[in-house]
Amino acid sequence: MKTHVKALVVGGGAVGNGIAYHLAKAGWDTMLVERDELTAGSTWHAAGLLPLFNMSYATTHIHKYSVDLYKSLEAETGLNAGFAVVGNLRMAQHQARMDEYMLYSSVAETAGVYHEFLTPAQMKDRWPLLNTEDLVGALYHPQDGYINPADVTQAMAKGARQFGATIERRIQVNGYRWTGSEWIVTCARMVEQGGNLVASDETFEIHAEHVVTATGNHAQRTARLLGVKLPAIPVEHQYIVTEPDPALVAWRKAGNAEHPVLRDADAKWYVREERGGWILGPYERNAPARFLYDVPQSFRADLFPLDLERIEAEYMSMIHRLPSSETVGLKDDFNGPICYTPDGNPLVGPVPGLRNMWIAEGFSFGITAAGGTGHYLAQLMTEGEAEIDMASLDPRRYGQWITTEYSARKNEECYEHVFILHHPDEEREAARPLRTAPVYDRQKALGAQFGQVNGWERPIYYGPKDAPEDFDHNARSFRRGAWWQYAVDEAKAIRETAGLIDATAFTKHLVRGPGATQFLDWFTCNKLPAVGRINLTYALTPTGTTRTEYTIVRLAQDEYYLVSAGAWTDYDSDYLRKCAEDKAPEFGHIDIHDVTTQWGVFALAGPNARKILQEIVKDANPETVLSNKRFPWLTMRNIELGMVPVRAIRVAYTGELGWELHHPIEMQRHLWELLLKAGEKHGMKLVGARAQNWLRQEKSYRAFGNELGRDATPLEAALDRFVDLNKEFQGKAAMLATGIRSKCCTLLIDGPEDCDPWGKEALLLNGEKIGRLTSGGYSVAFGKQIGMGYVRPDLAEVGTKLKVKMLLQEWDAVVVEDSPFDPANARIRLDG
Repeated sequence: MKTHVKALVVGGGAVGNGIAYHLAKAGWDTMLVERDELTAGSTWHAAGLLPLFNMSYATTHIHKYSVDLYKSLEAETGLNAGFAVVGNLRMAQHQARMDEYMLYSSVAETAGVYHEFLTPAQMKDRWPLLNTEDLVGALYHPQDGYINPADVTQAMAKGARQFGATIERRIQVNGYRWTGSEWIVTCARMVEQGGNLVASDETFEIHAEHVVTATGNHAQRTARLLGVKLPAIPVEHQYIVTEPDPALVAWRKAGNAEHPVLRDADAKWYVREERGGWILGPYERNAPARFLYDVPQSFRADLFPLDLERIEAEYMSMIHRLPSSETVGLKDDFNGPICYTPDGNPLVGPVPGLRNMWIAEGFSFGITAAGGTGHYLAQLMTEGEAEIDMASLDPRRYGQWITTEYSARKNEECYEHVFILHHPDEEREAARPLRTAPVYDRQKALGAQFGQVNGWERPIYYGPKDAPEDFDHNARSFRRGAWWQYAVDEAKAIRETAGLIDATAFTKHLVRGPGATQFLDWFTCNKLPAVGRINLTYALTPTGTTRTEYTIVRLAQDEYYLVSAGAWTDYDSDYLRKCAEDKAPEFGHIDIHDVTTQWGVFALAGPNARKILQEIVKDANPETVLSNKRFPWLTMRNIELGMVPVRAIRVAYTGELGWELHHPIEMQRHLWELLLKAGEKHGMKLVGARAQNWLRQEKSYRAFGNELGRDATPLEAALDRFVDLNKEFQGKAAMLATGIRSKCCTLLIDGPEDCDPWGKEALLLNGEKIGRLTSGGYSVAFGKQIGMGYVRPDLAEVGTKLKVKMLLQEWDAVVVEDSPFDPANARIRLDG
């Protein structure tokens, strides 16, 4: 057996074989090891559905690639993957579900996923066994269906071997050790013993430059071996198989086509045909997490006992939807572990803190994702980046603050929410509140309604303090929800008087040392600021795309304070540290400290912001300390507000006169009370994240994870003014070589009266898709919808008229100048 390889893949399910196939295809010497037999984990009991479409842009591309690949595997390998292209019918019992499907439609259009809408009558005509009397419509994907999980896995395994990969079974990995240049992986040969699989005395080592784990239900053991935390924990998933249904058998004998995969999301189940009968797969409440720490050695291709009482409601609703199934008996049942993550997206990418260690864990739709995951992960590994932005799947989106209990409870919630309406403004409640700023209780008492970002509770809007009992703060909608008017009022306050925003969740790093200046000059694309000043800048990937957005504050000659997006603390920290380690021999020692939890942040903005601070600032000349002369725009000053030492930064993400007030988090309550008292007589309003998001679009401020990501360069994001081409920086040559494939622009939209874009919609010209929105909302300044997005470069010119797809209609949109509100930035520079 080989003991030295370029890449070692650990795990022989569908995902592991998809990765081995693509790495070998890319020319890497690849080996896959599996502790049991190929497909022995969740793959063997998967129902094999291929839901082509997903609301995640990255996941949709992964699924689409998989579906296309699986159709081609037989021609390549000679093995039939068992792909039944029967289509996927997503039924809707009410208008809210159709609203969801209309948003799905626009996102699907951006990814090139074909789909149709059907009326109840059209469904009944095609599939008369369906009861459609209580349906309002459906979304139909005719190009997907289901596949045999074992067959497609074996086909990818054969394809991997054809490209030169080695696949070894009955090998368990027991340890990983990094030497600085390669991984030494300690393994044991597994043997049968009394029906169980146990490690033998035969141990050996495999040397690999890169390792990828795809260990499925064993993800917690993998995390422990690697010394990291991963929120991938399985949840029980049940499905049942019925005896043949005489009505279905007769339907097929008459020469009719197989039914599509049926999804009654409002009833929380999927159904497909299986040898004349039906498979029912529910996503019910109270499905428990399993294997929180380890999979027992005795658990192989095993199942849990069926709990029919738990799925009784879903079973009865299947009978309602397919009346002919009422008299059909049960033939078989399955209750097996399926891995989940708190947000439902898998963990695909580099392991934080480790070199050349990659994971592909936490797949709740592993069969659908296996081929695409292999393709895009192989691109990450062999080329440095994938052609799509994989940040939404990156393992580092979860911090080391997560625990087993947190992951288990969130994963149970995620399972239950598979078919619950996925509002873009949804905020799930499990495991909350967890990470709270000191003023959380005070904000809550003042009507704050919270979302969460990286576990932090963050006000998203402030509702009425004394709301009547029947007022639903959590009412969600694909149109303008209950929160909309509150966000409008908050946005107007910042434009007219002042608003106070809690930005404590911001990621904050302190970078210092003799090598800090040279390192950051190479690491970011803009000029470094002078001491006491700030700059907005970007760290690029080696392929020239945008990896992270930073506000850099220069505290001293070789000391910098870096502020970045709150959702991406570990994601930013890991990349920053690894790059600094690589460059330290060249530039000198660099200290990096994550100080996120040490500093709270309040953002005060609006025409009256200076007046409010003058009420509480402690200075020999309080009337002038905040003036343009002493405290210009884009500078930092250490000031005192009451008894609180504050690192005040004169920036405002809303485009108004304002300051970010970075303060010792233990003094936050005192500062909060000072600001509220001072702000009261100046019309200050408490403001949440949703109003802030609208306001930043009026200024065309790009947001990381929306306009900024690893699939576009800063030049494509139209951020030329923040790129200094007179210096050398990471990714510069690749950025210039990439050119301008698409261009970011801002659009004002004449949309529907009751709906705003969510930043997921297709942009059209003469019926042709020419781009997509990445952000959307409502503009209080212009009294209409606003959005930002990417279009063909020739269409990014001011005045270009386009269409935005919303609610299945095309609405007029026009490209406007960057910063359509106050383009000269006069309000930001307001003196007083």
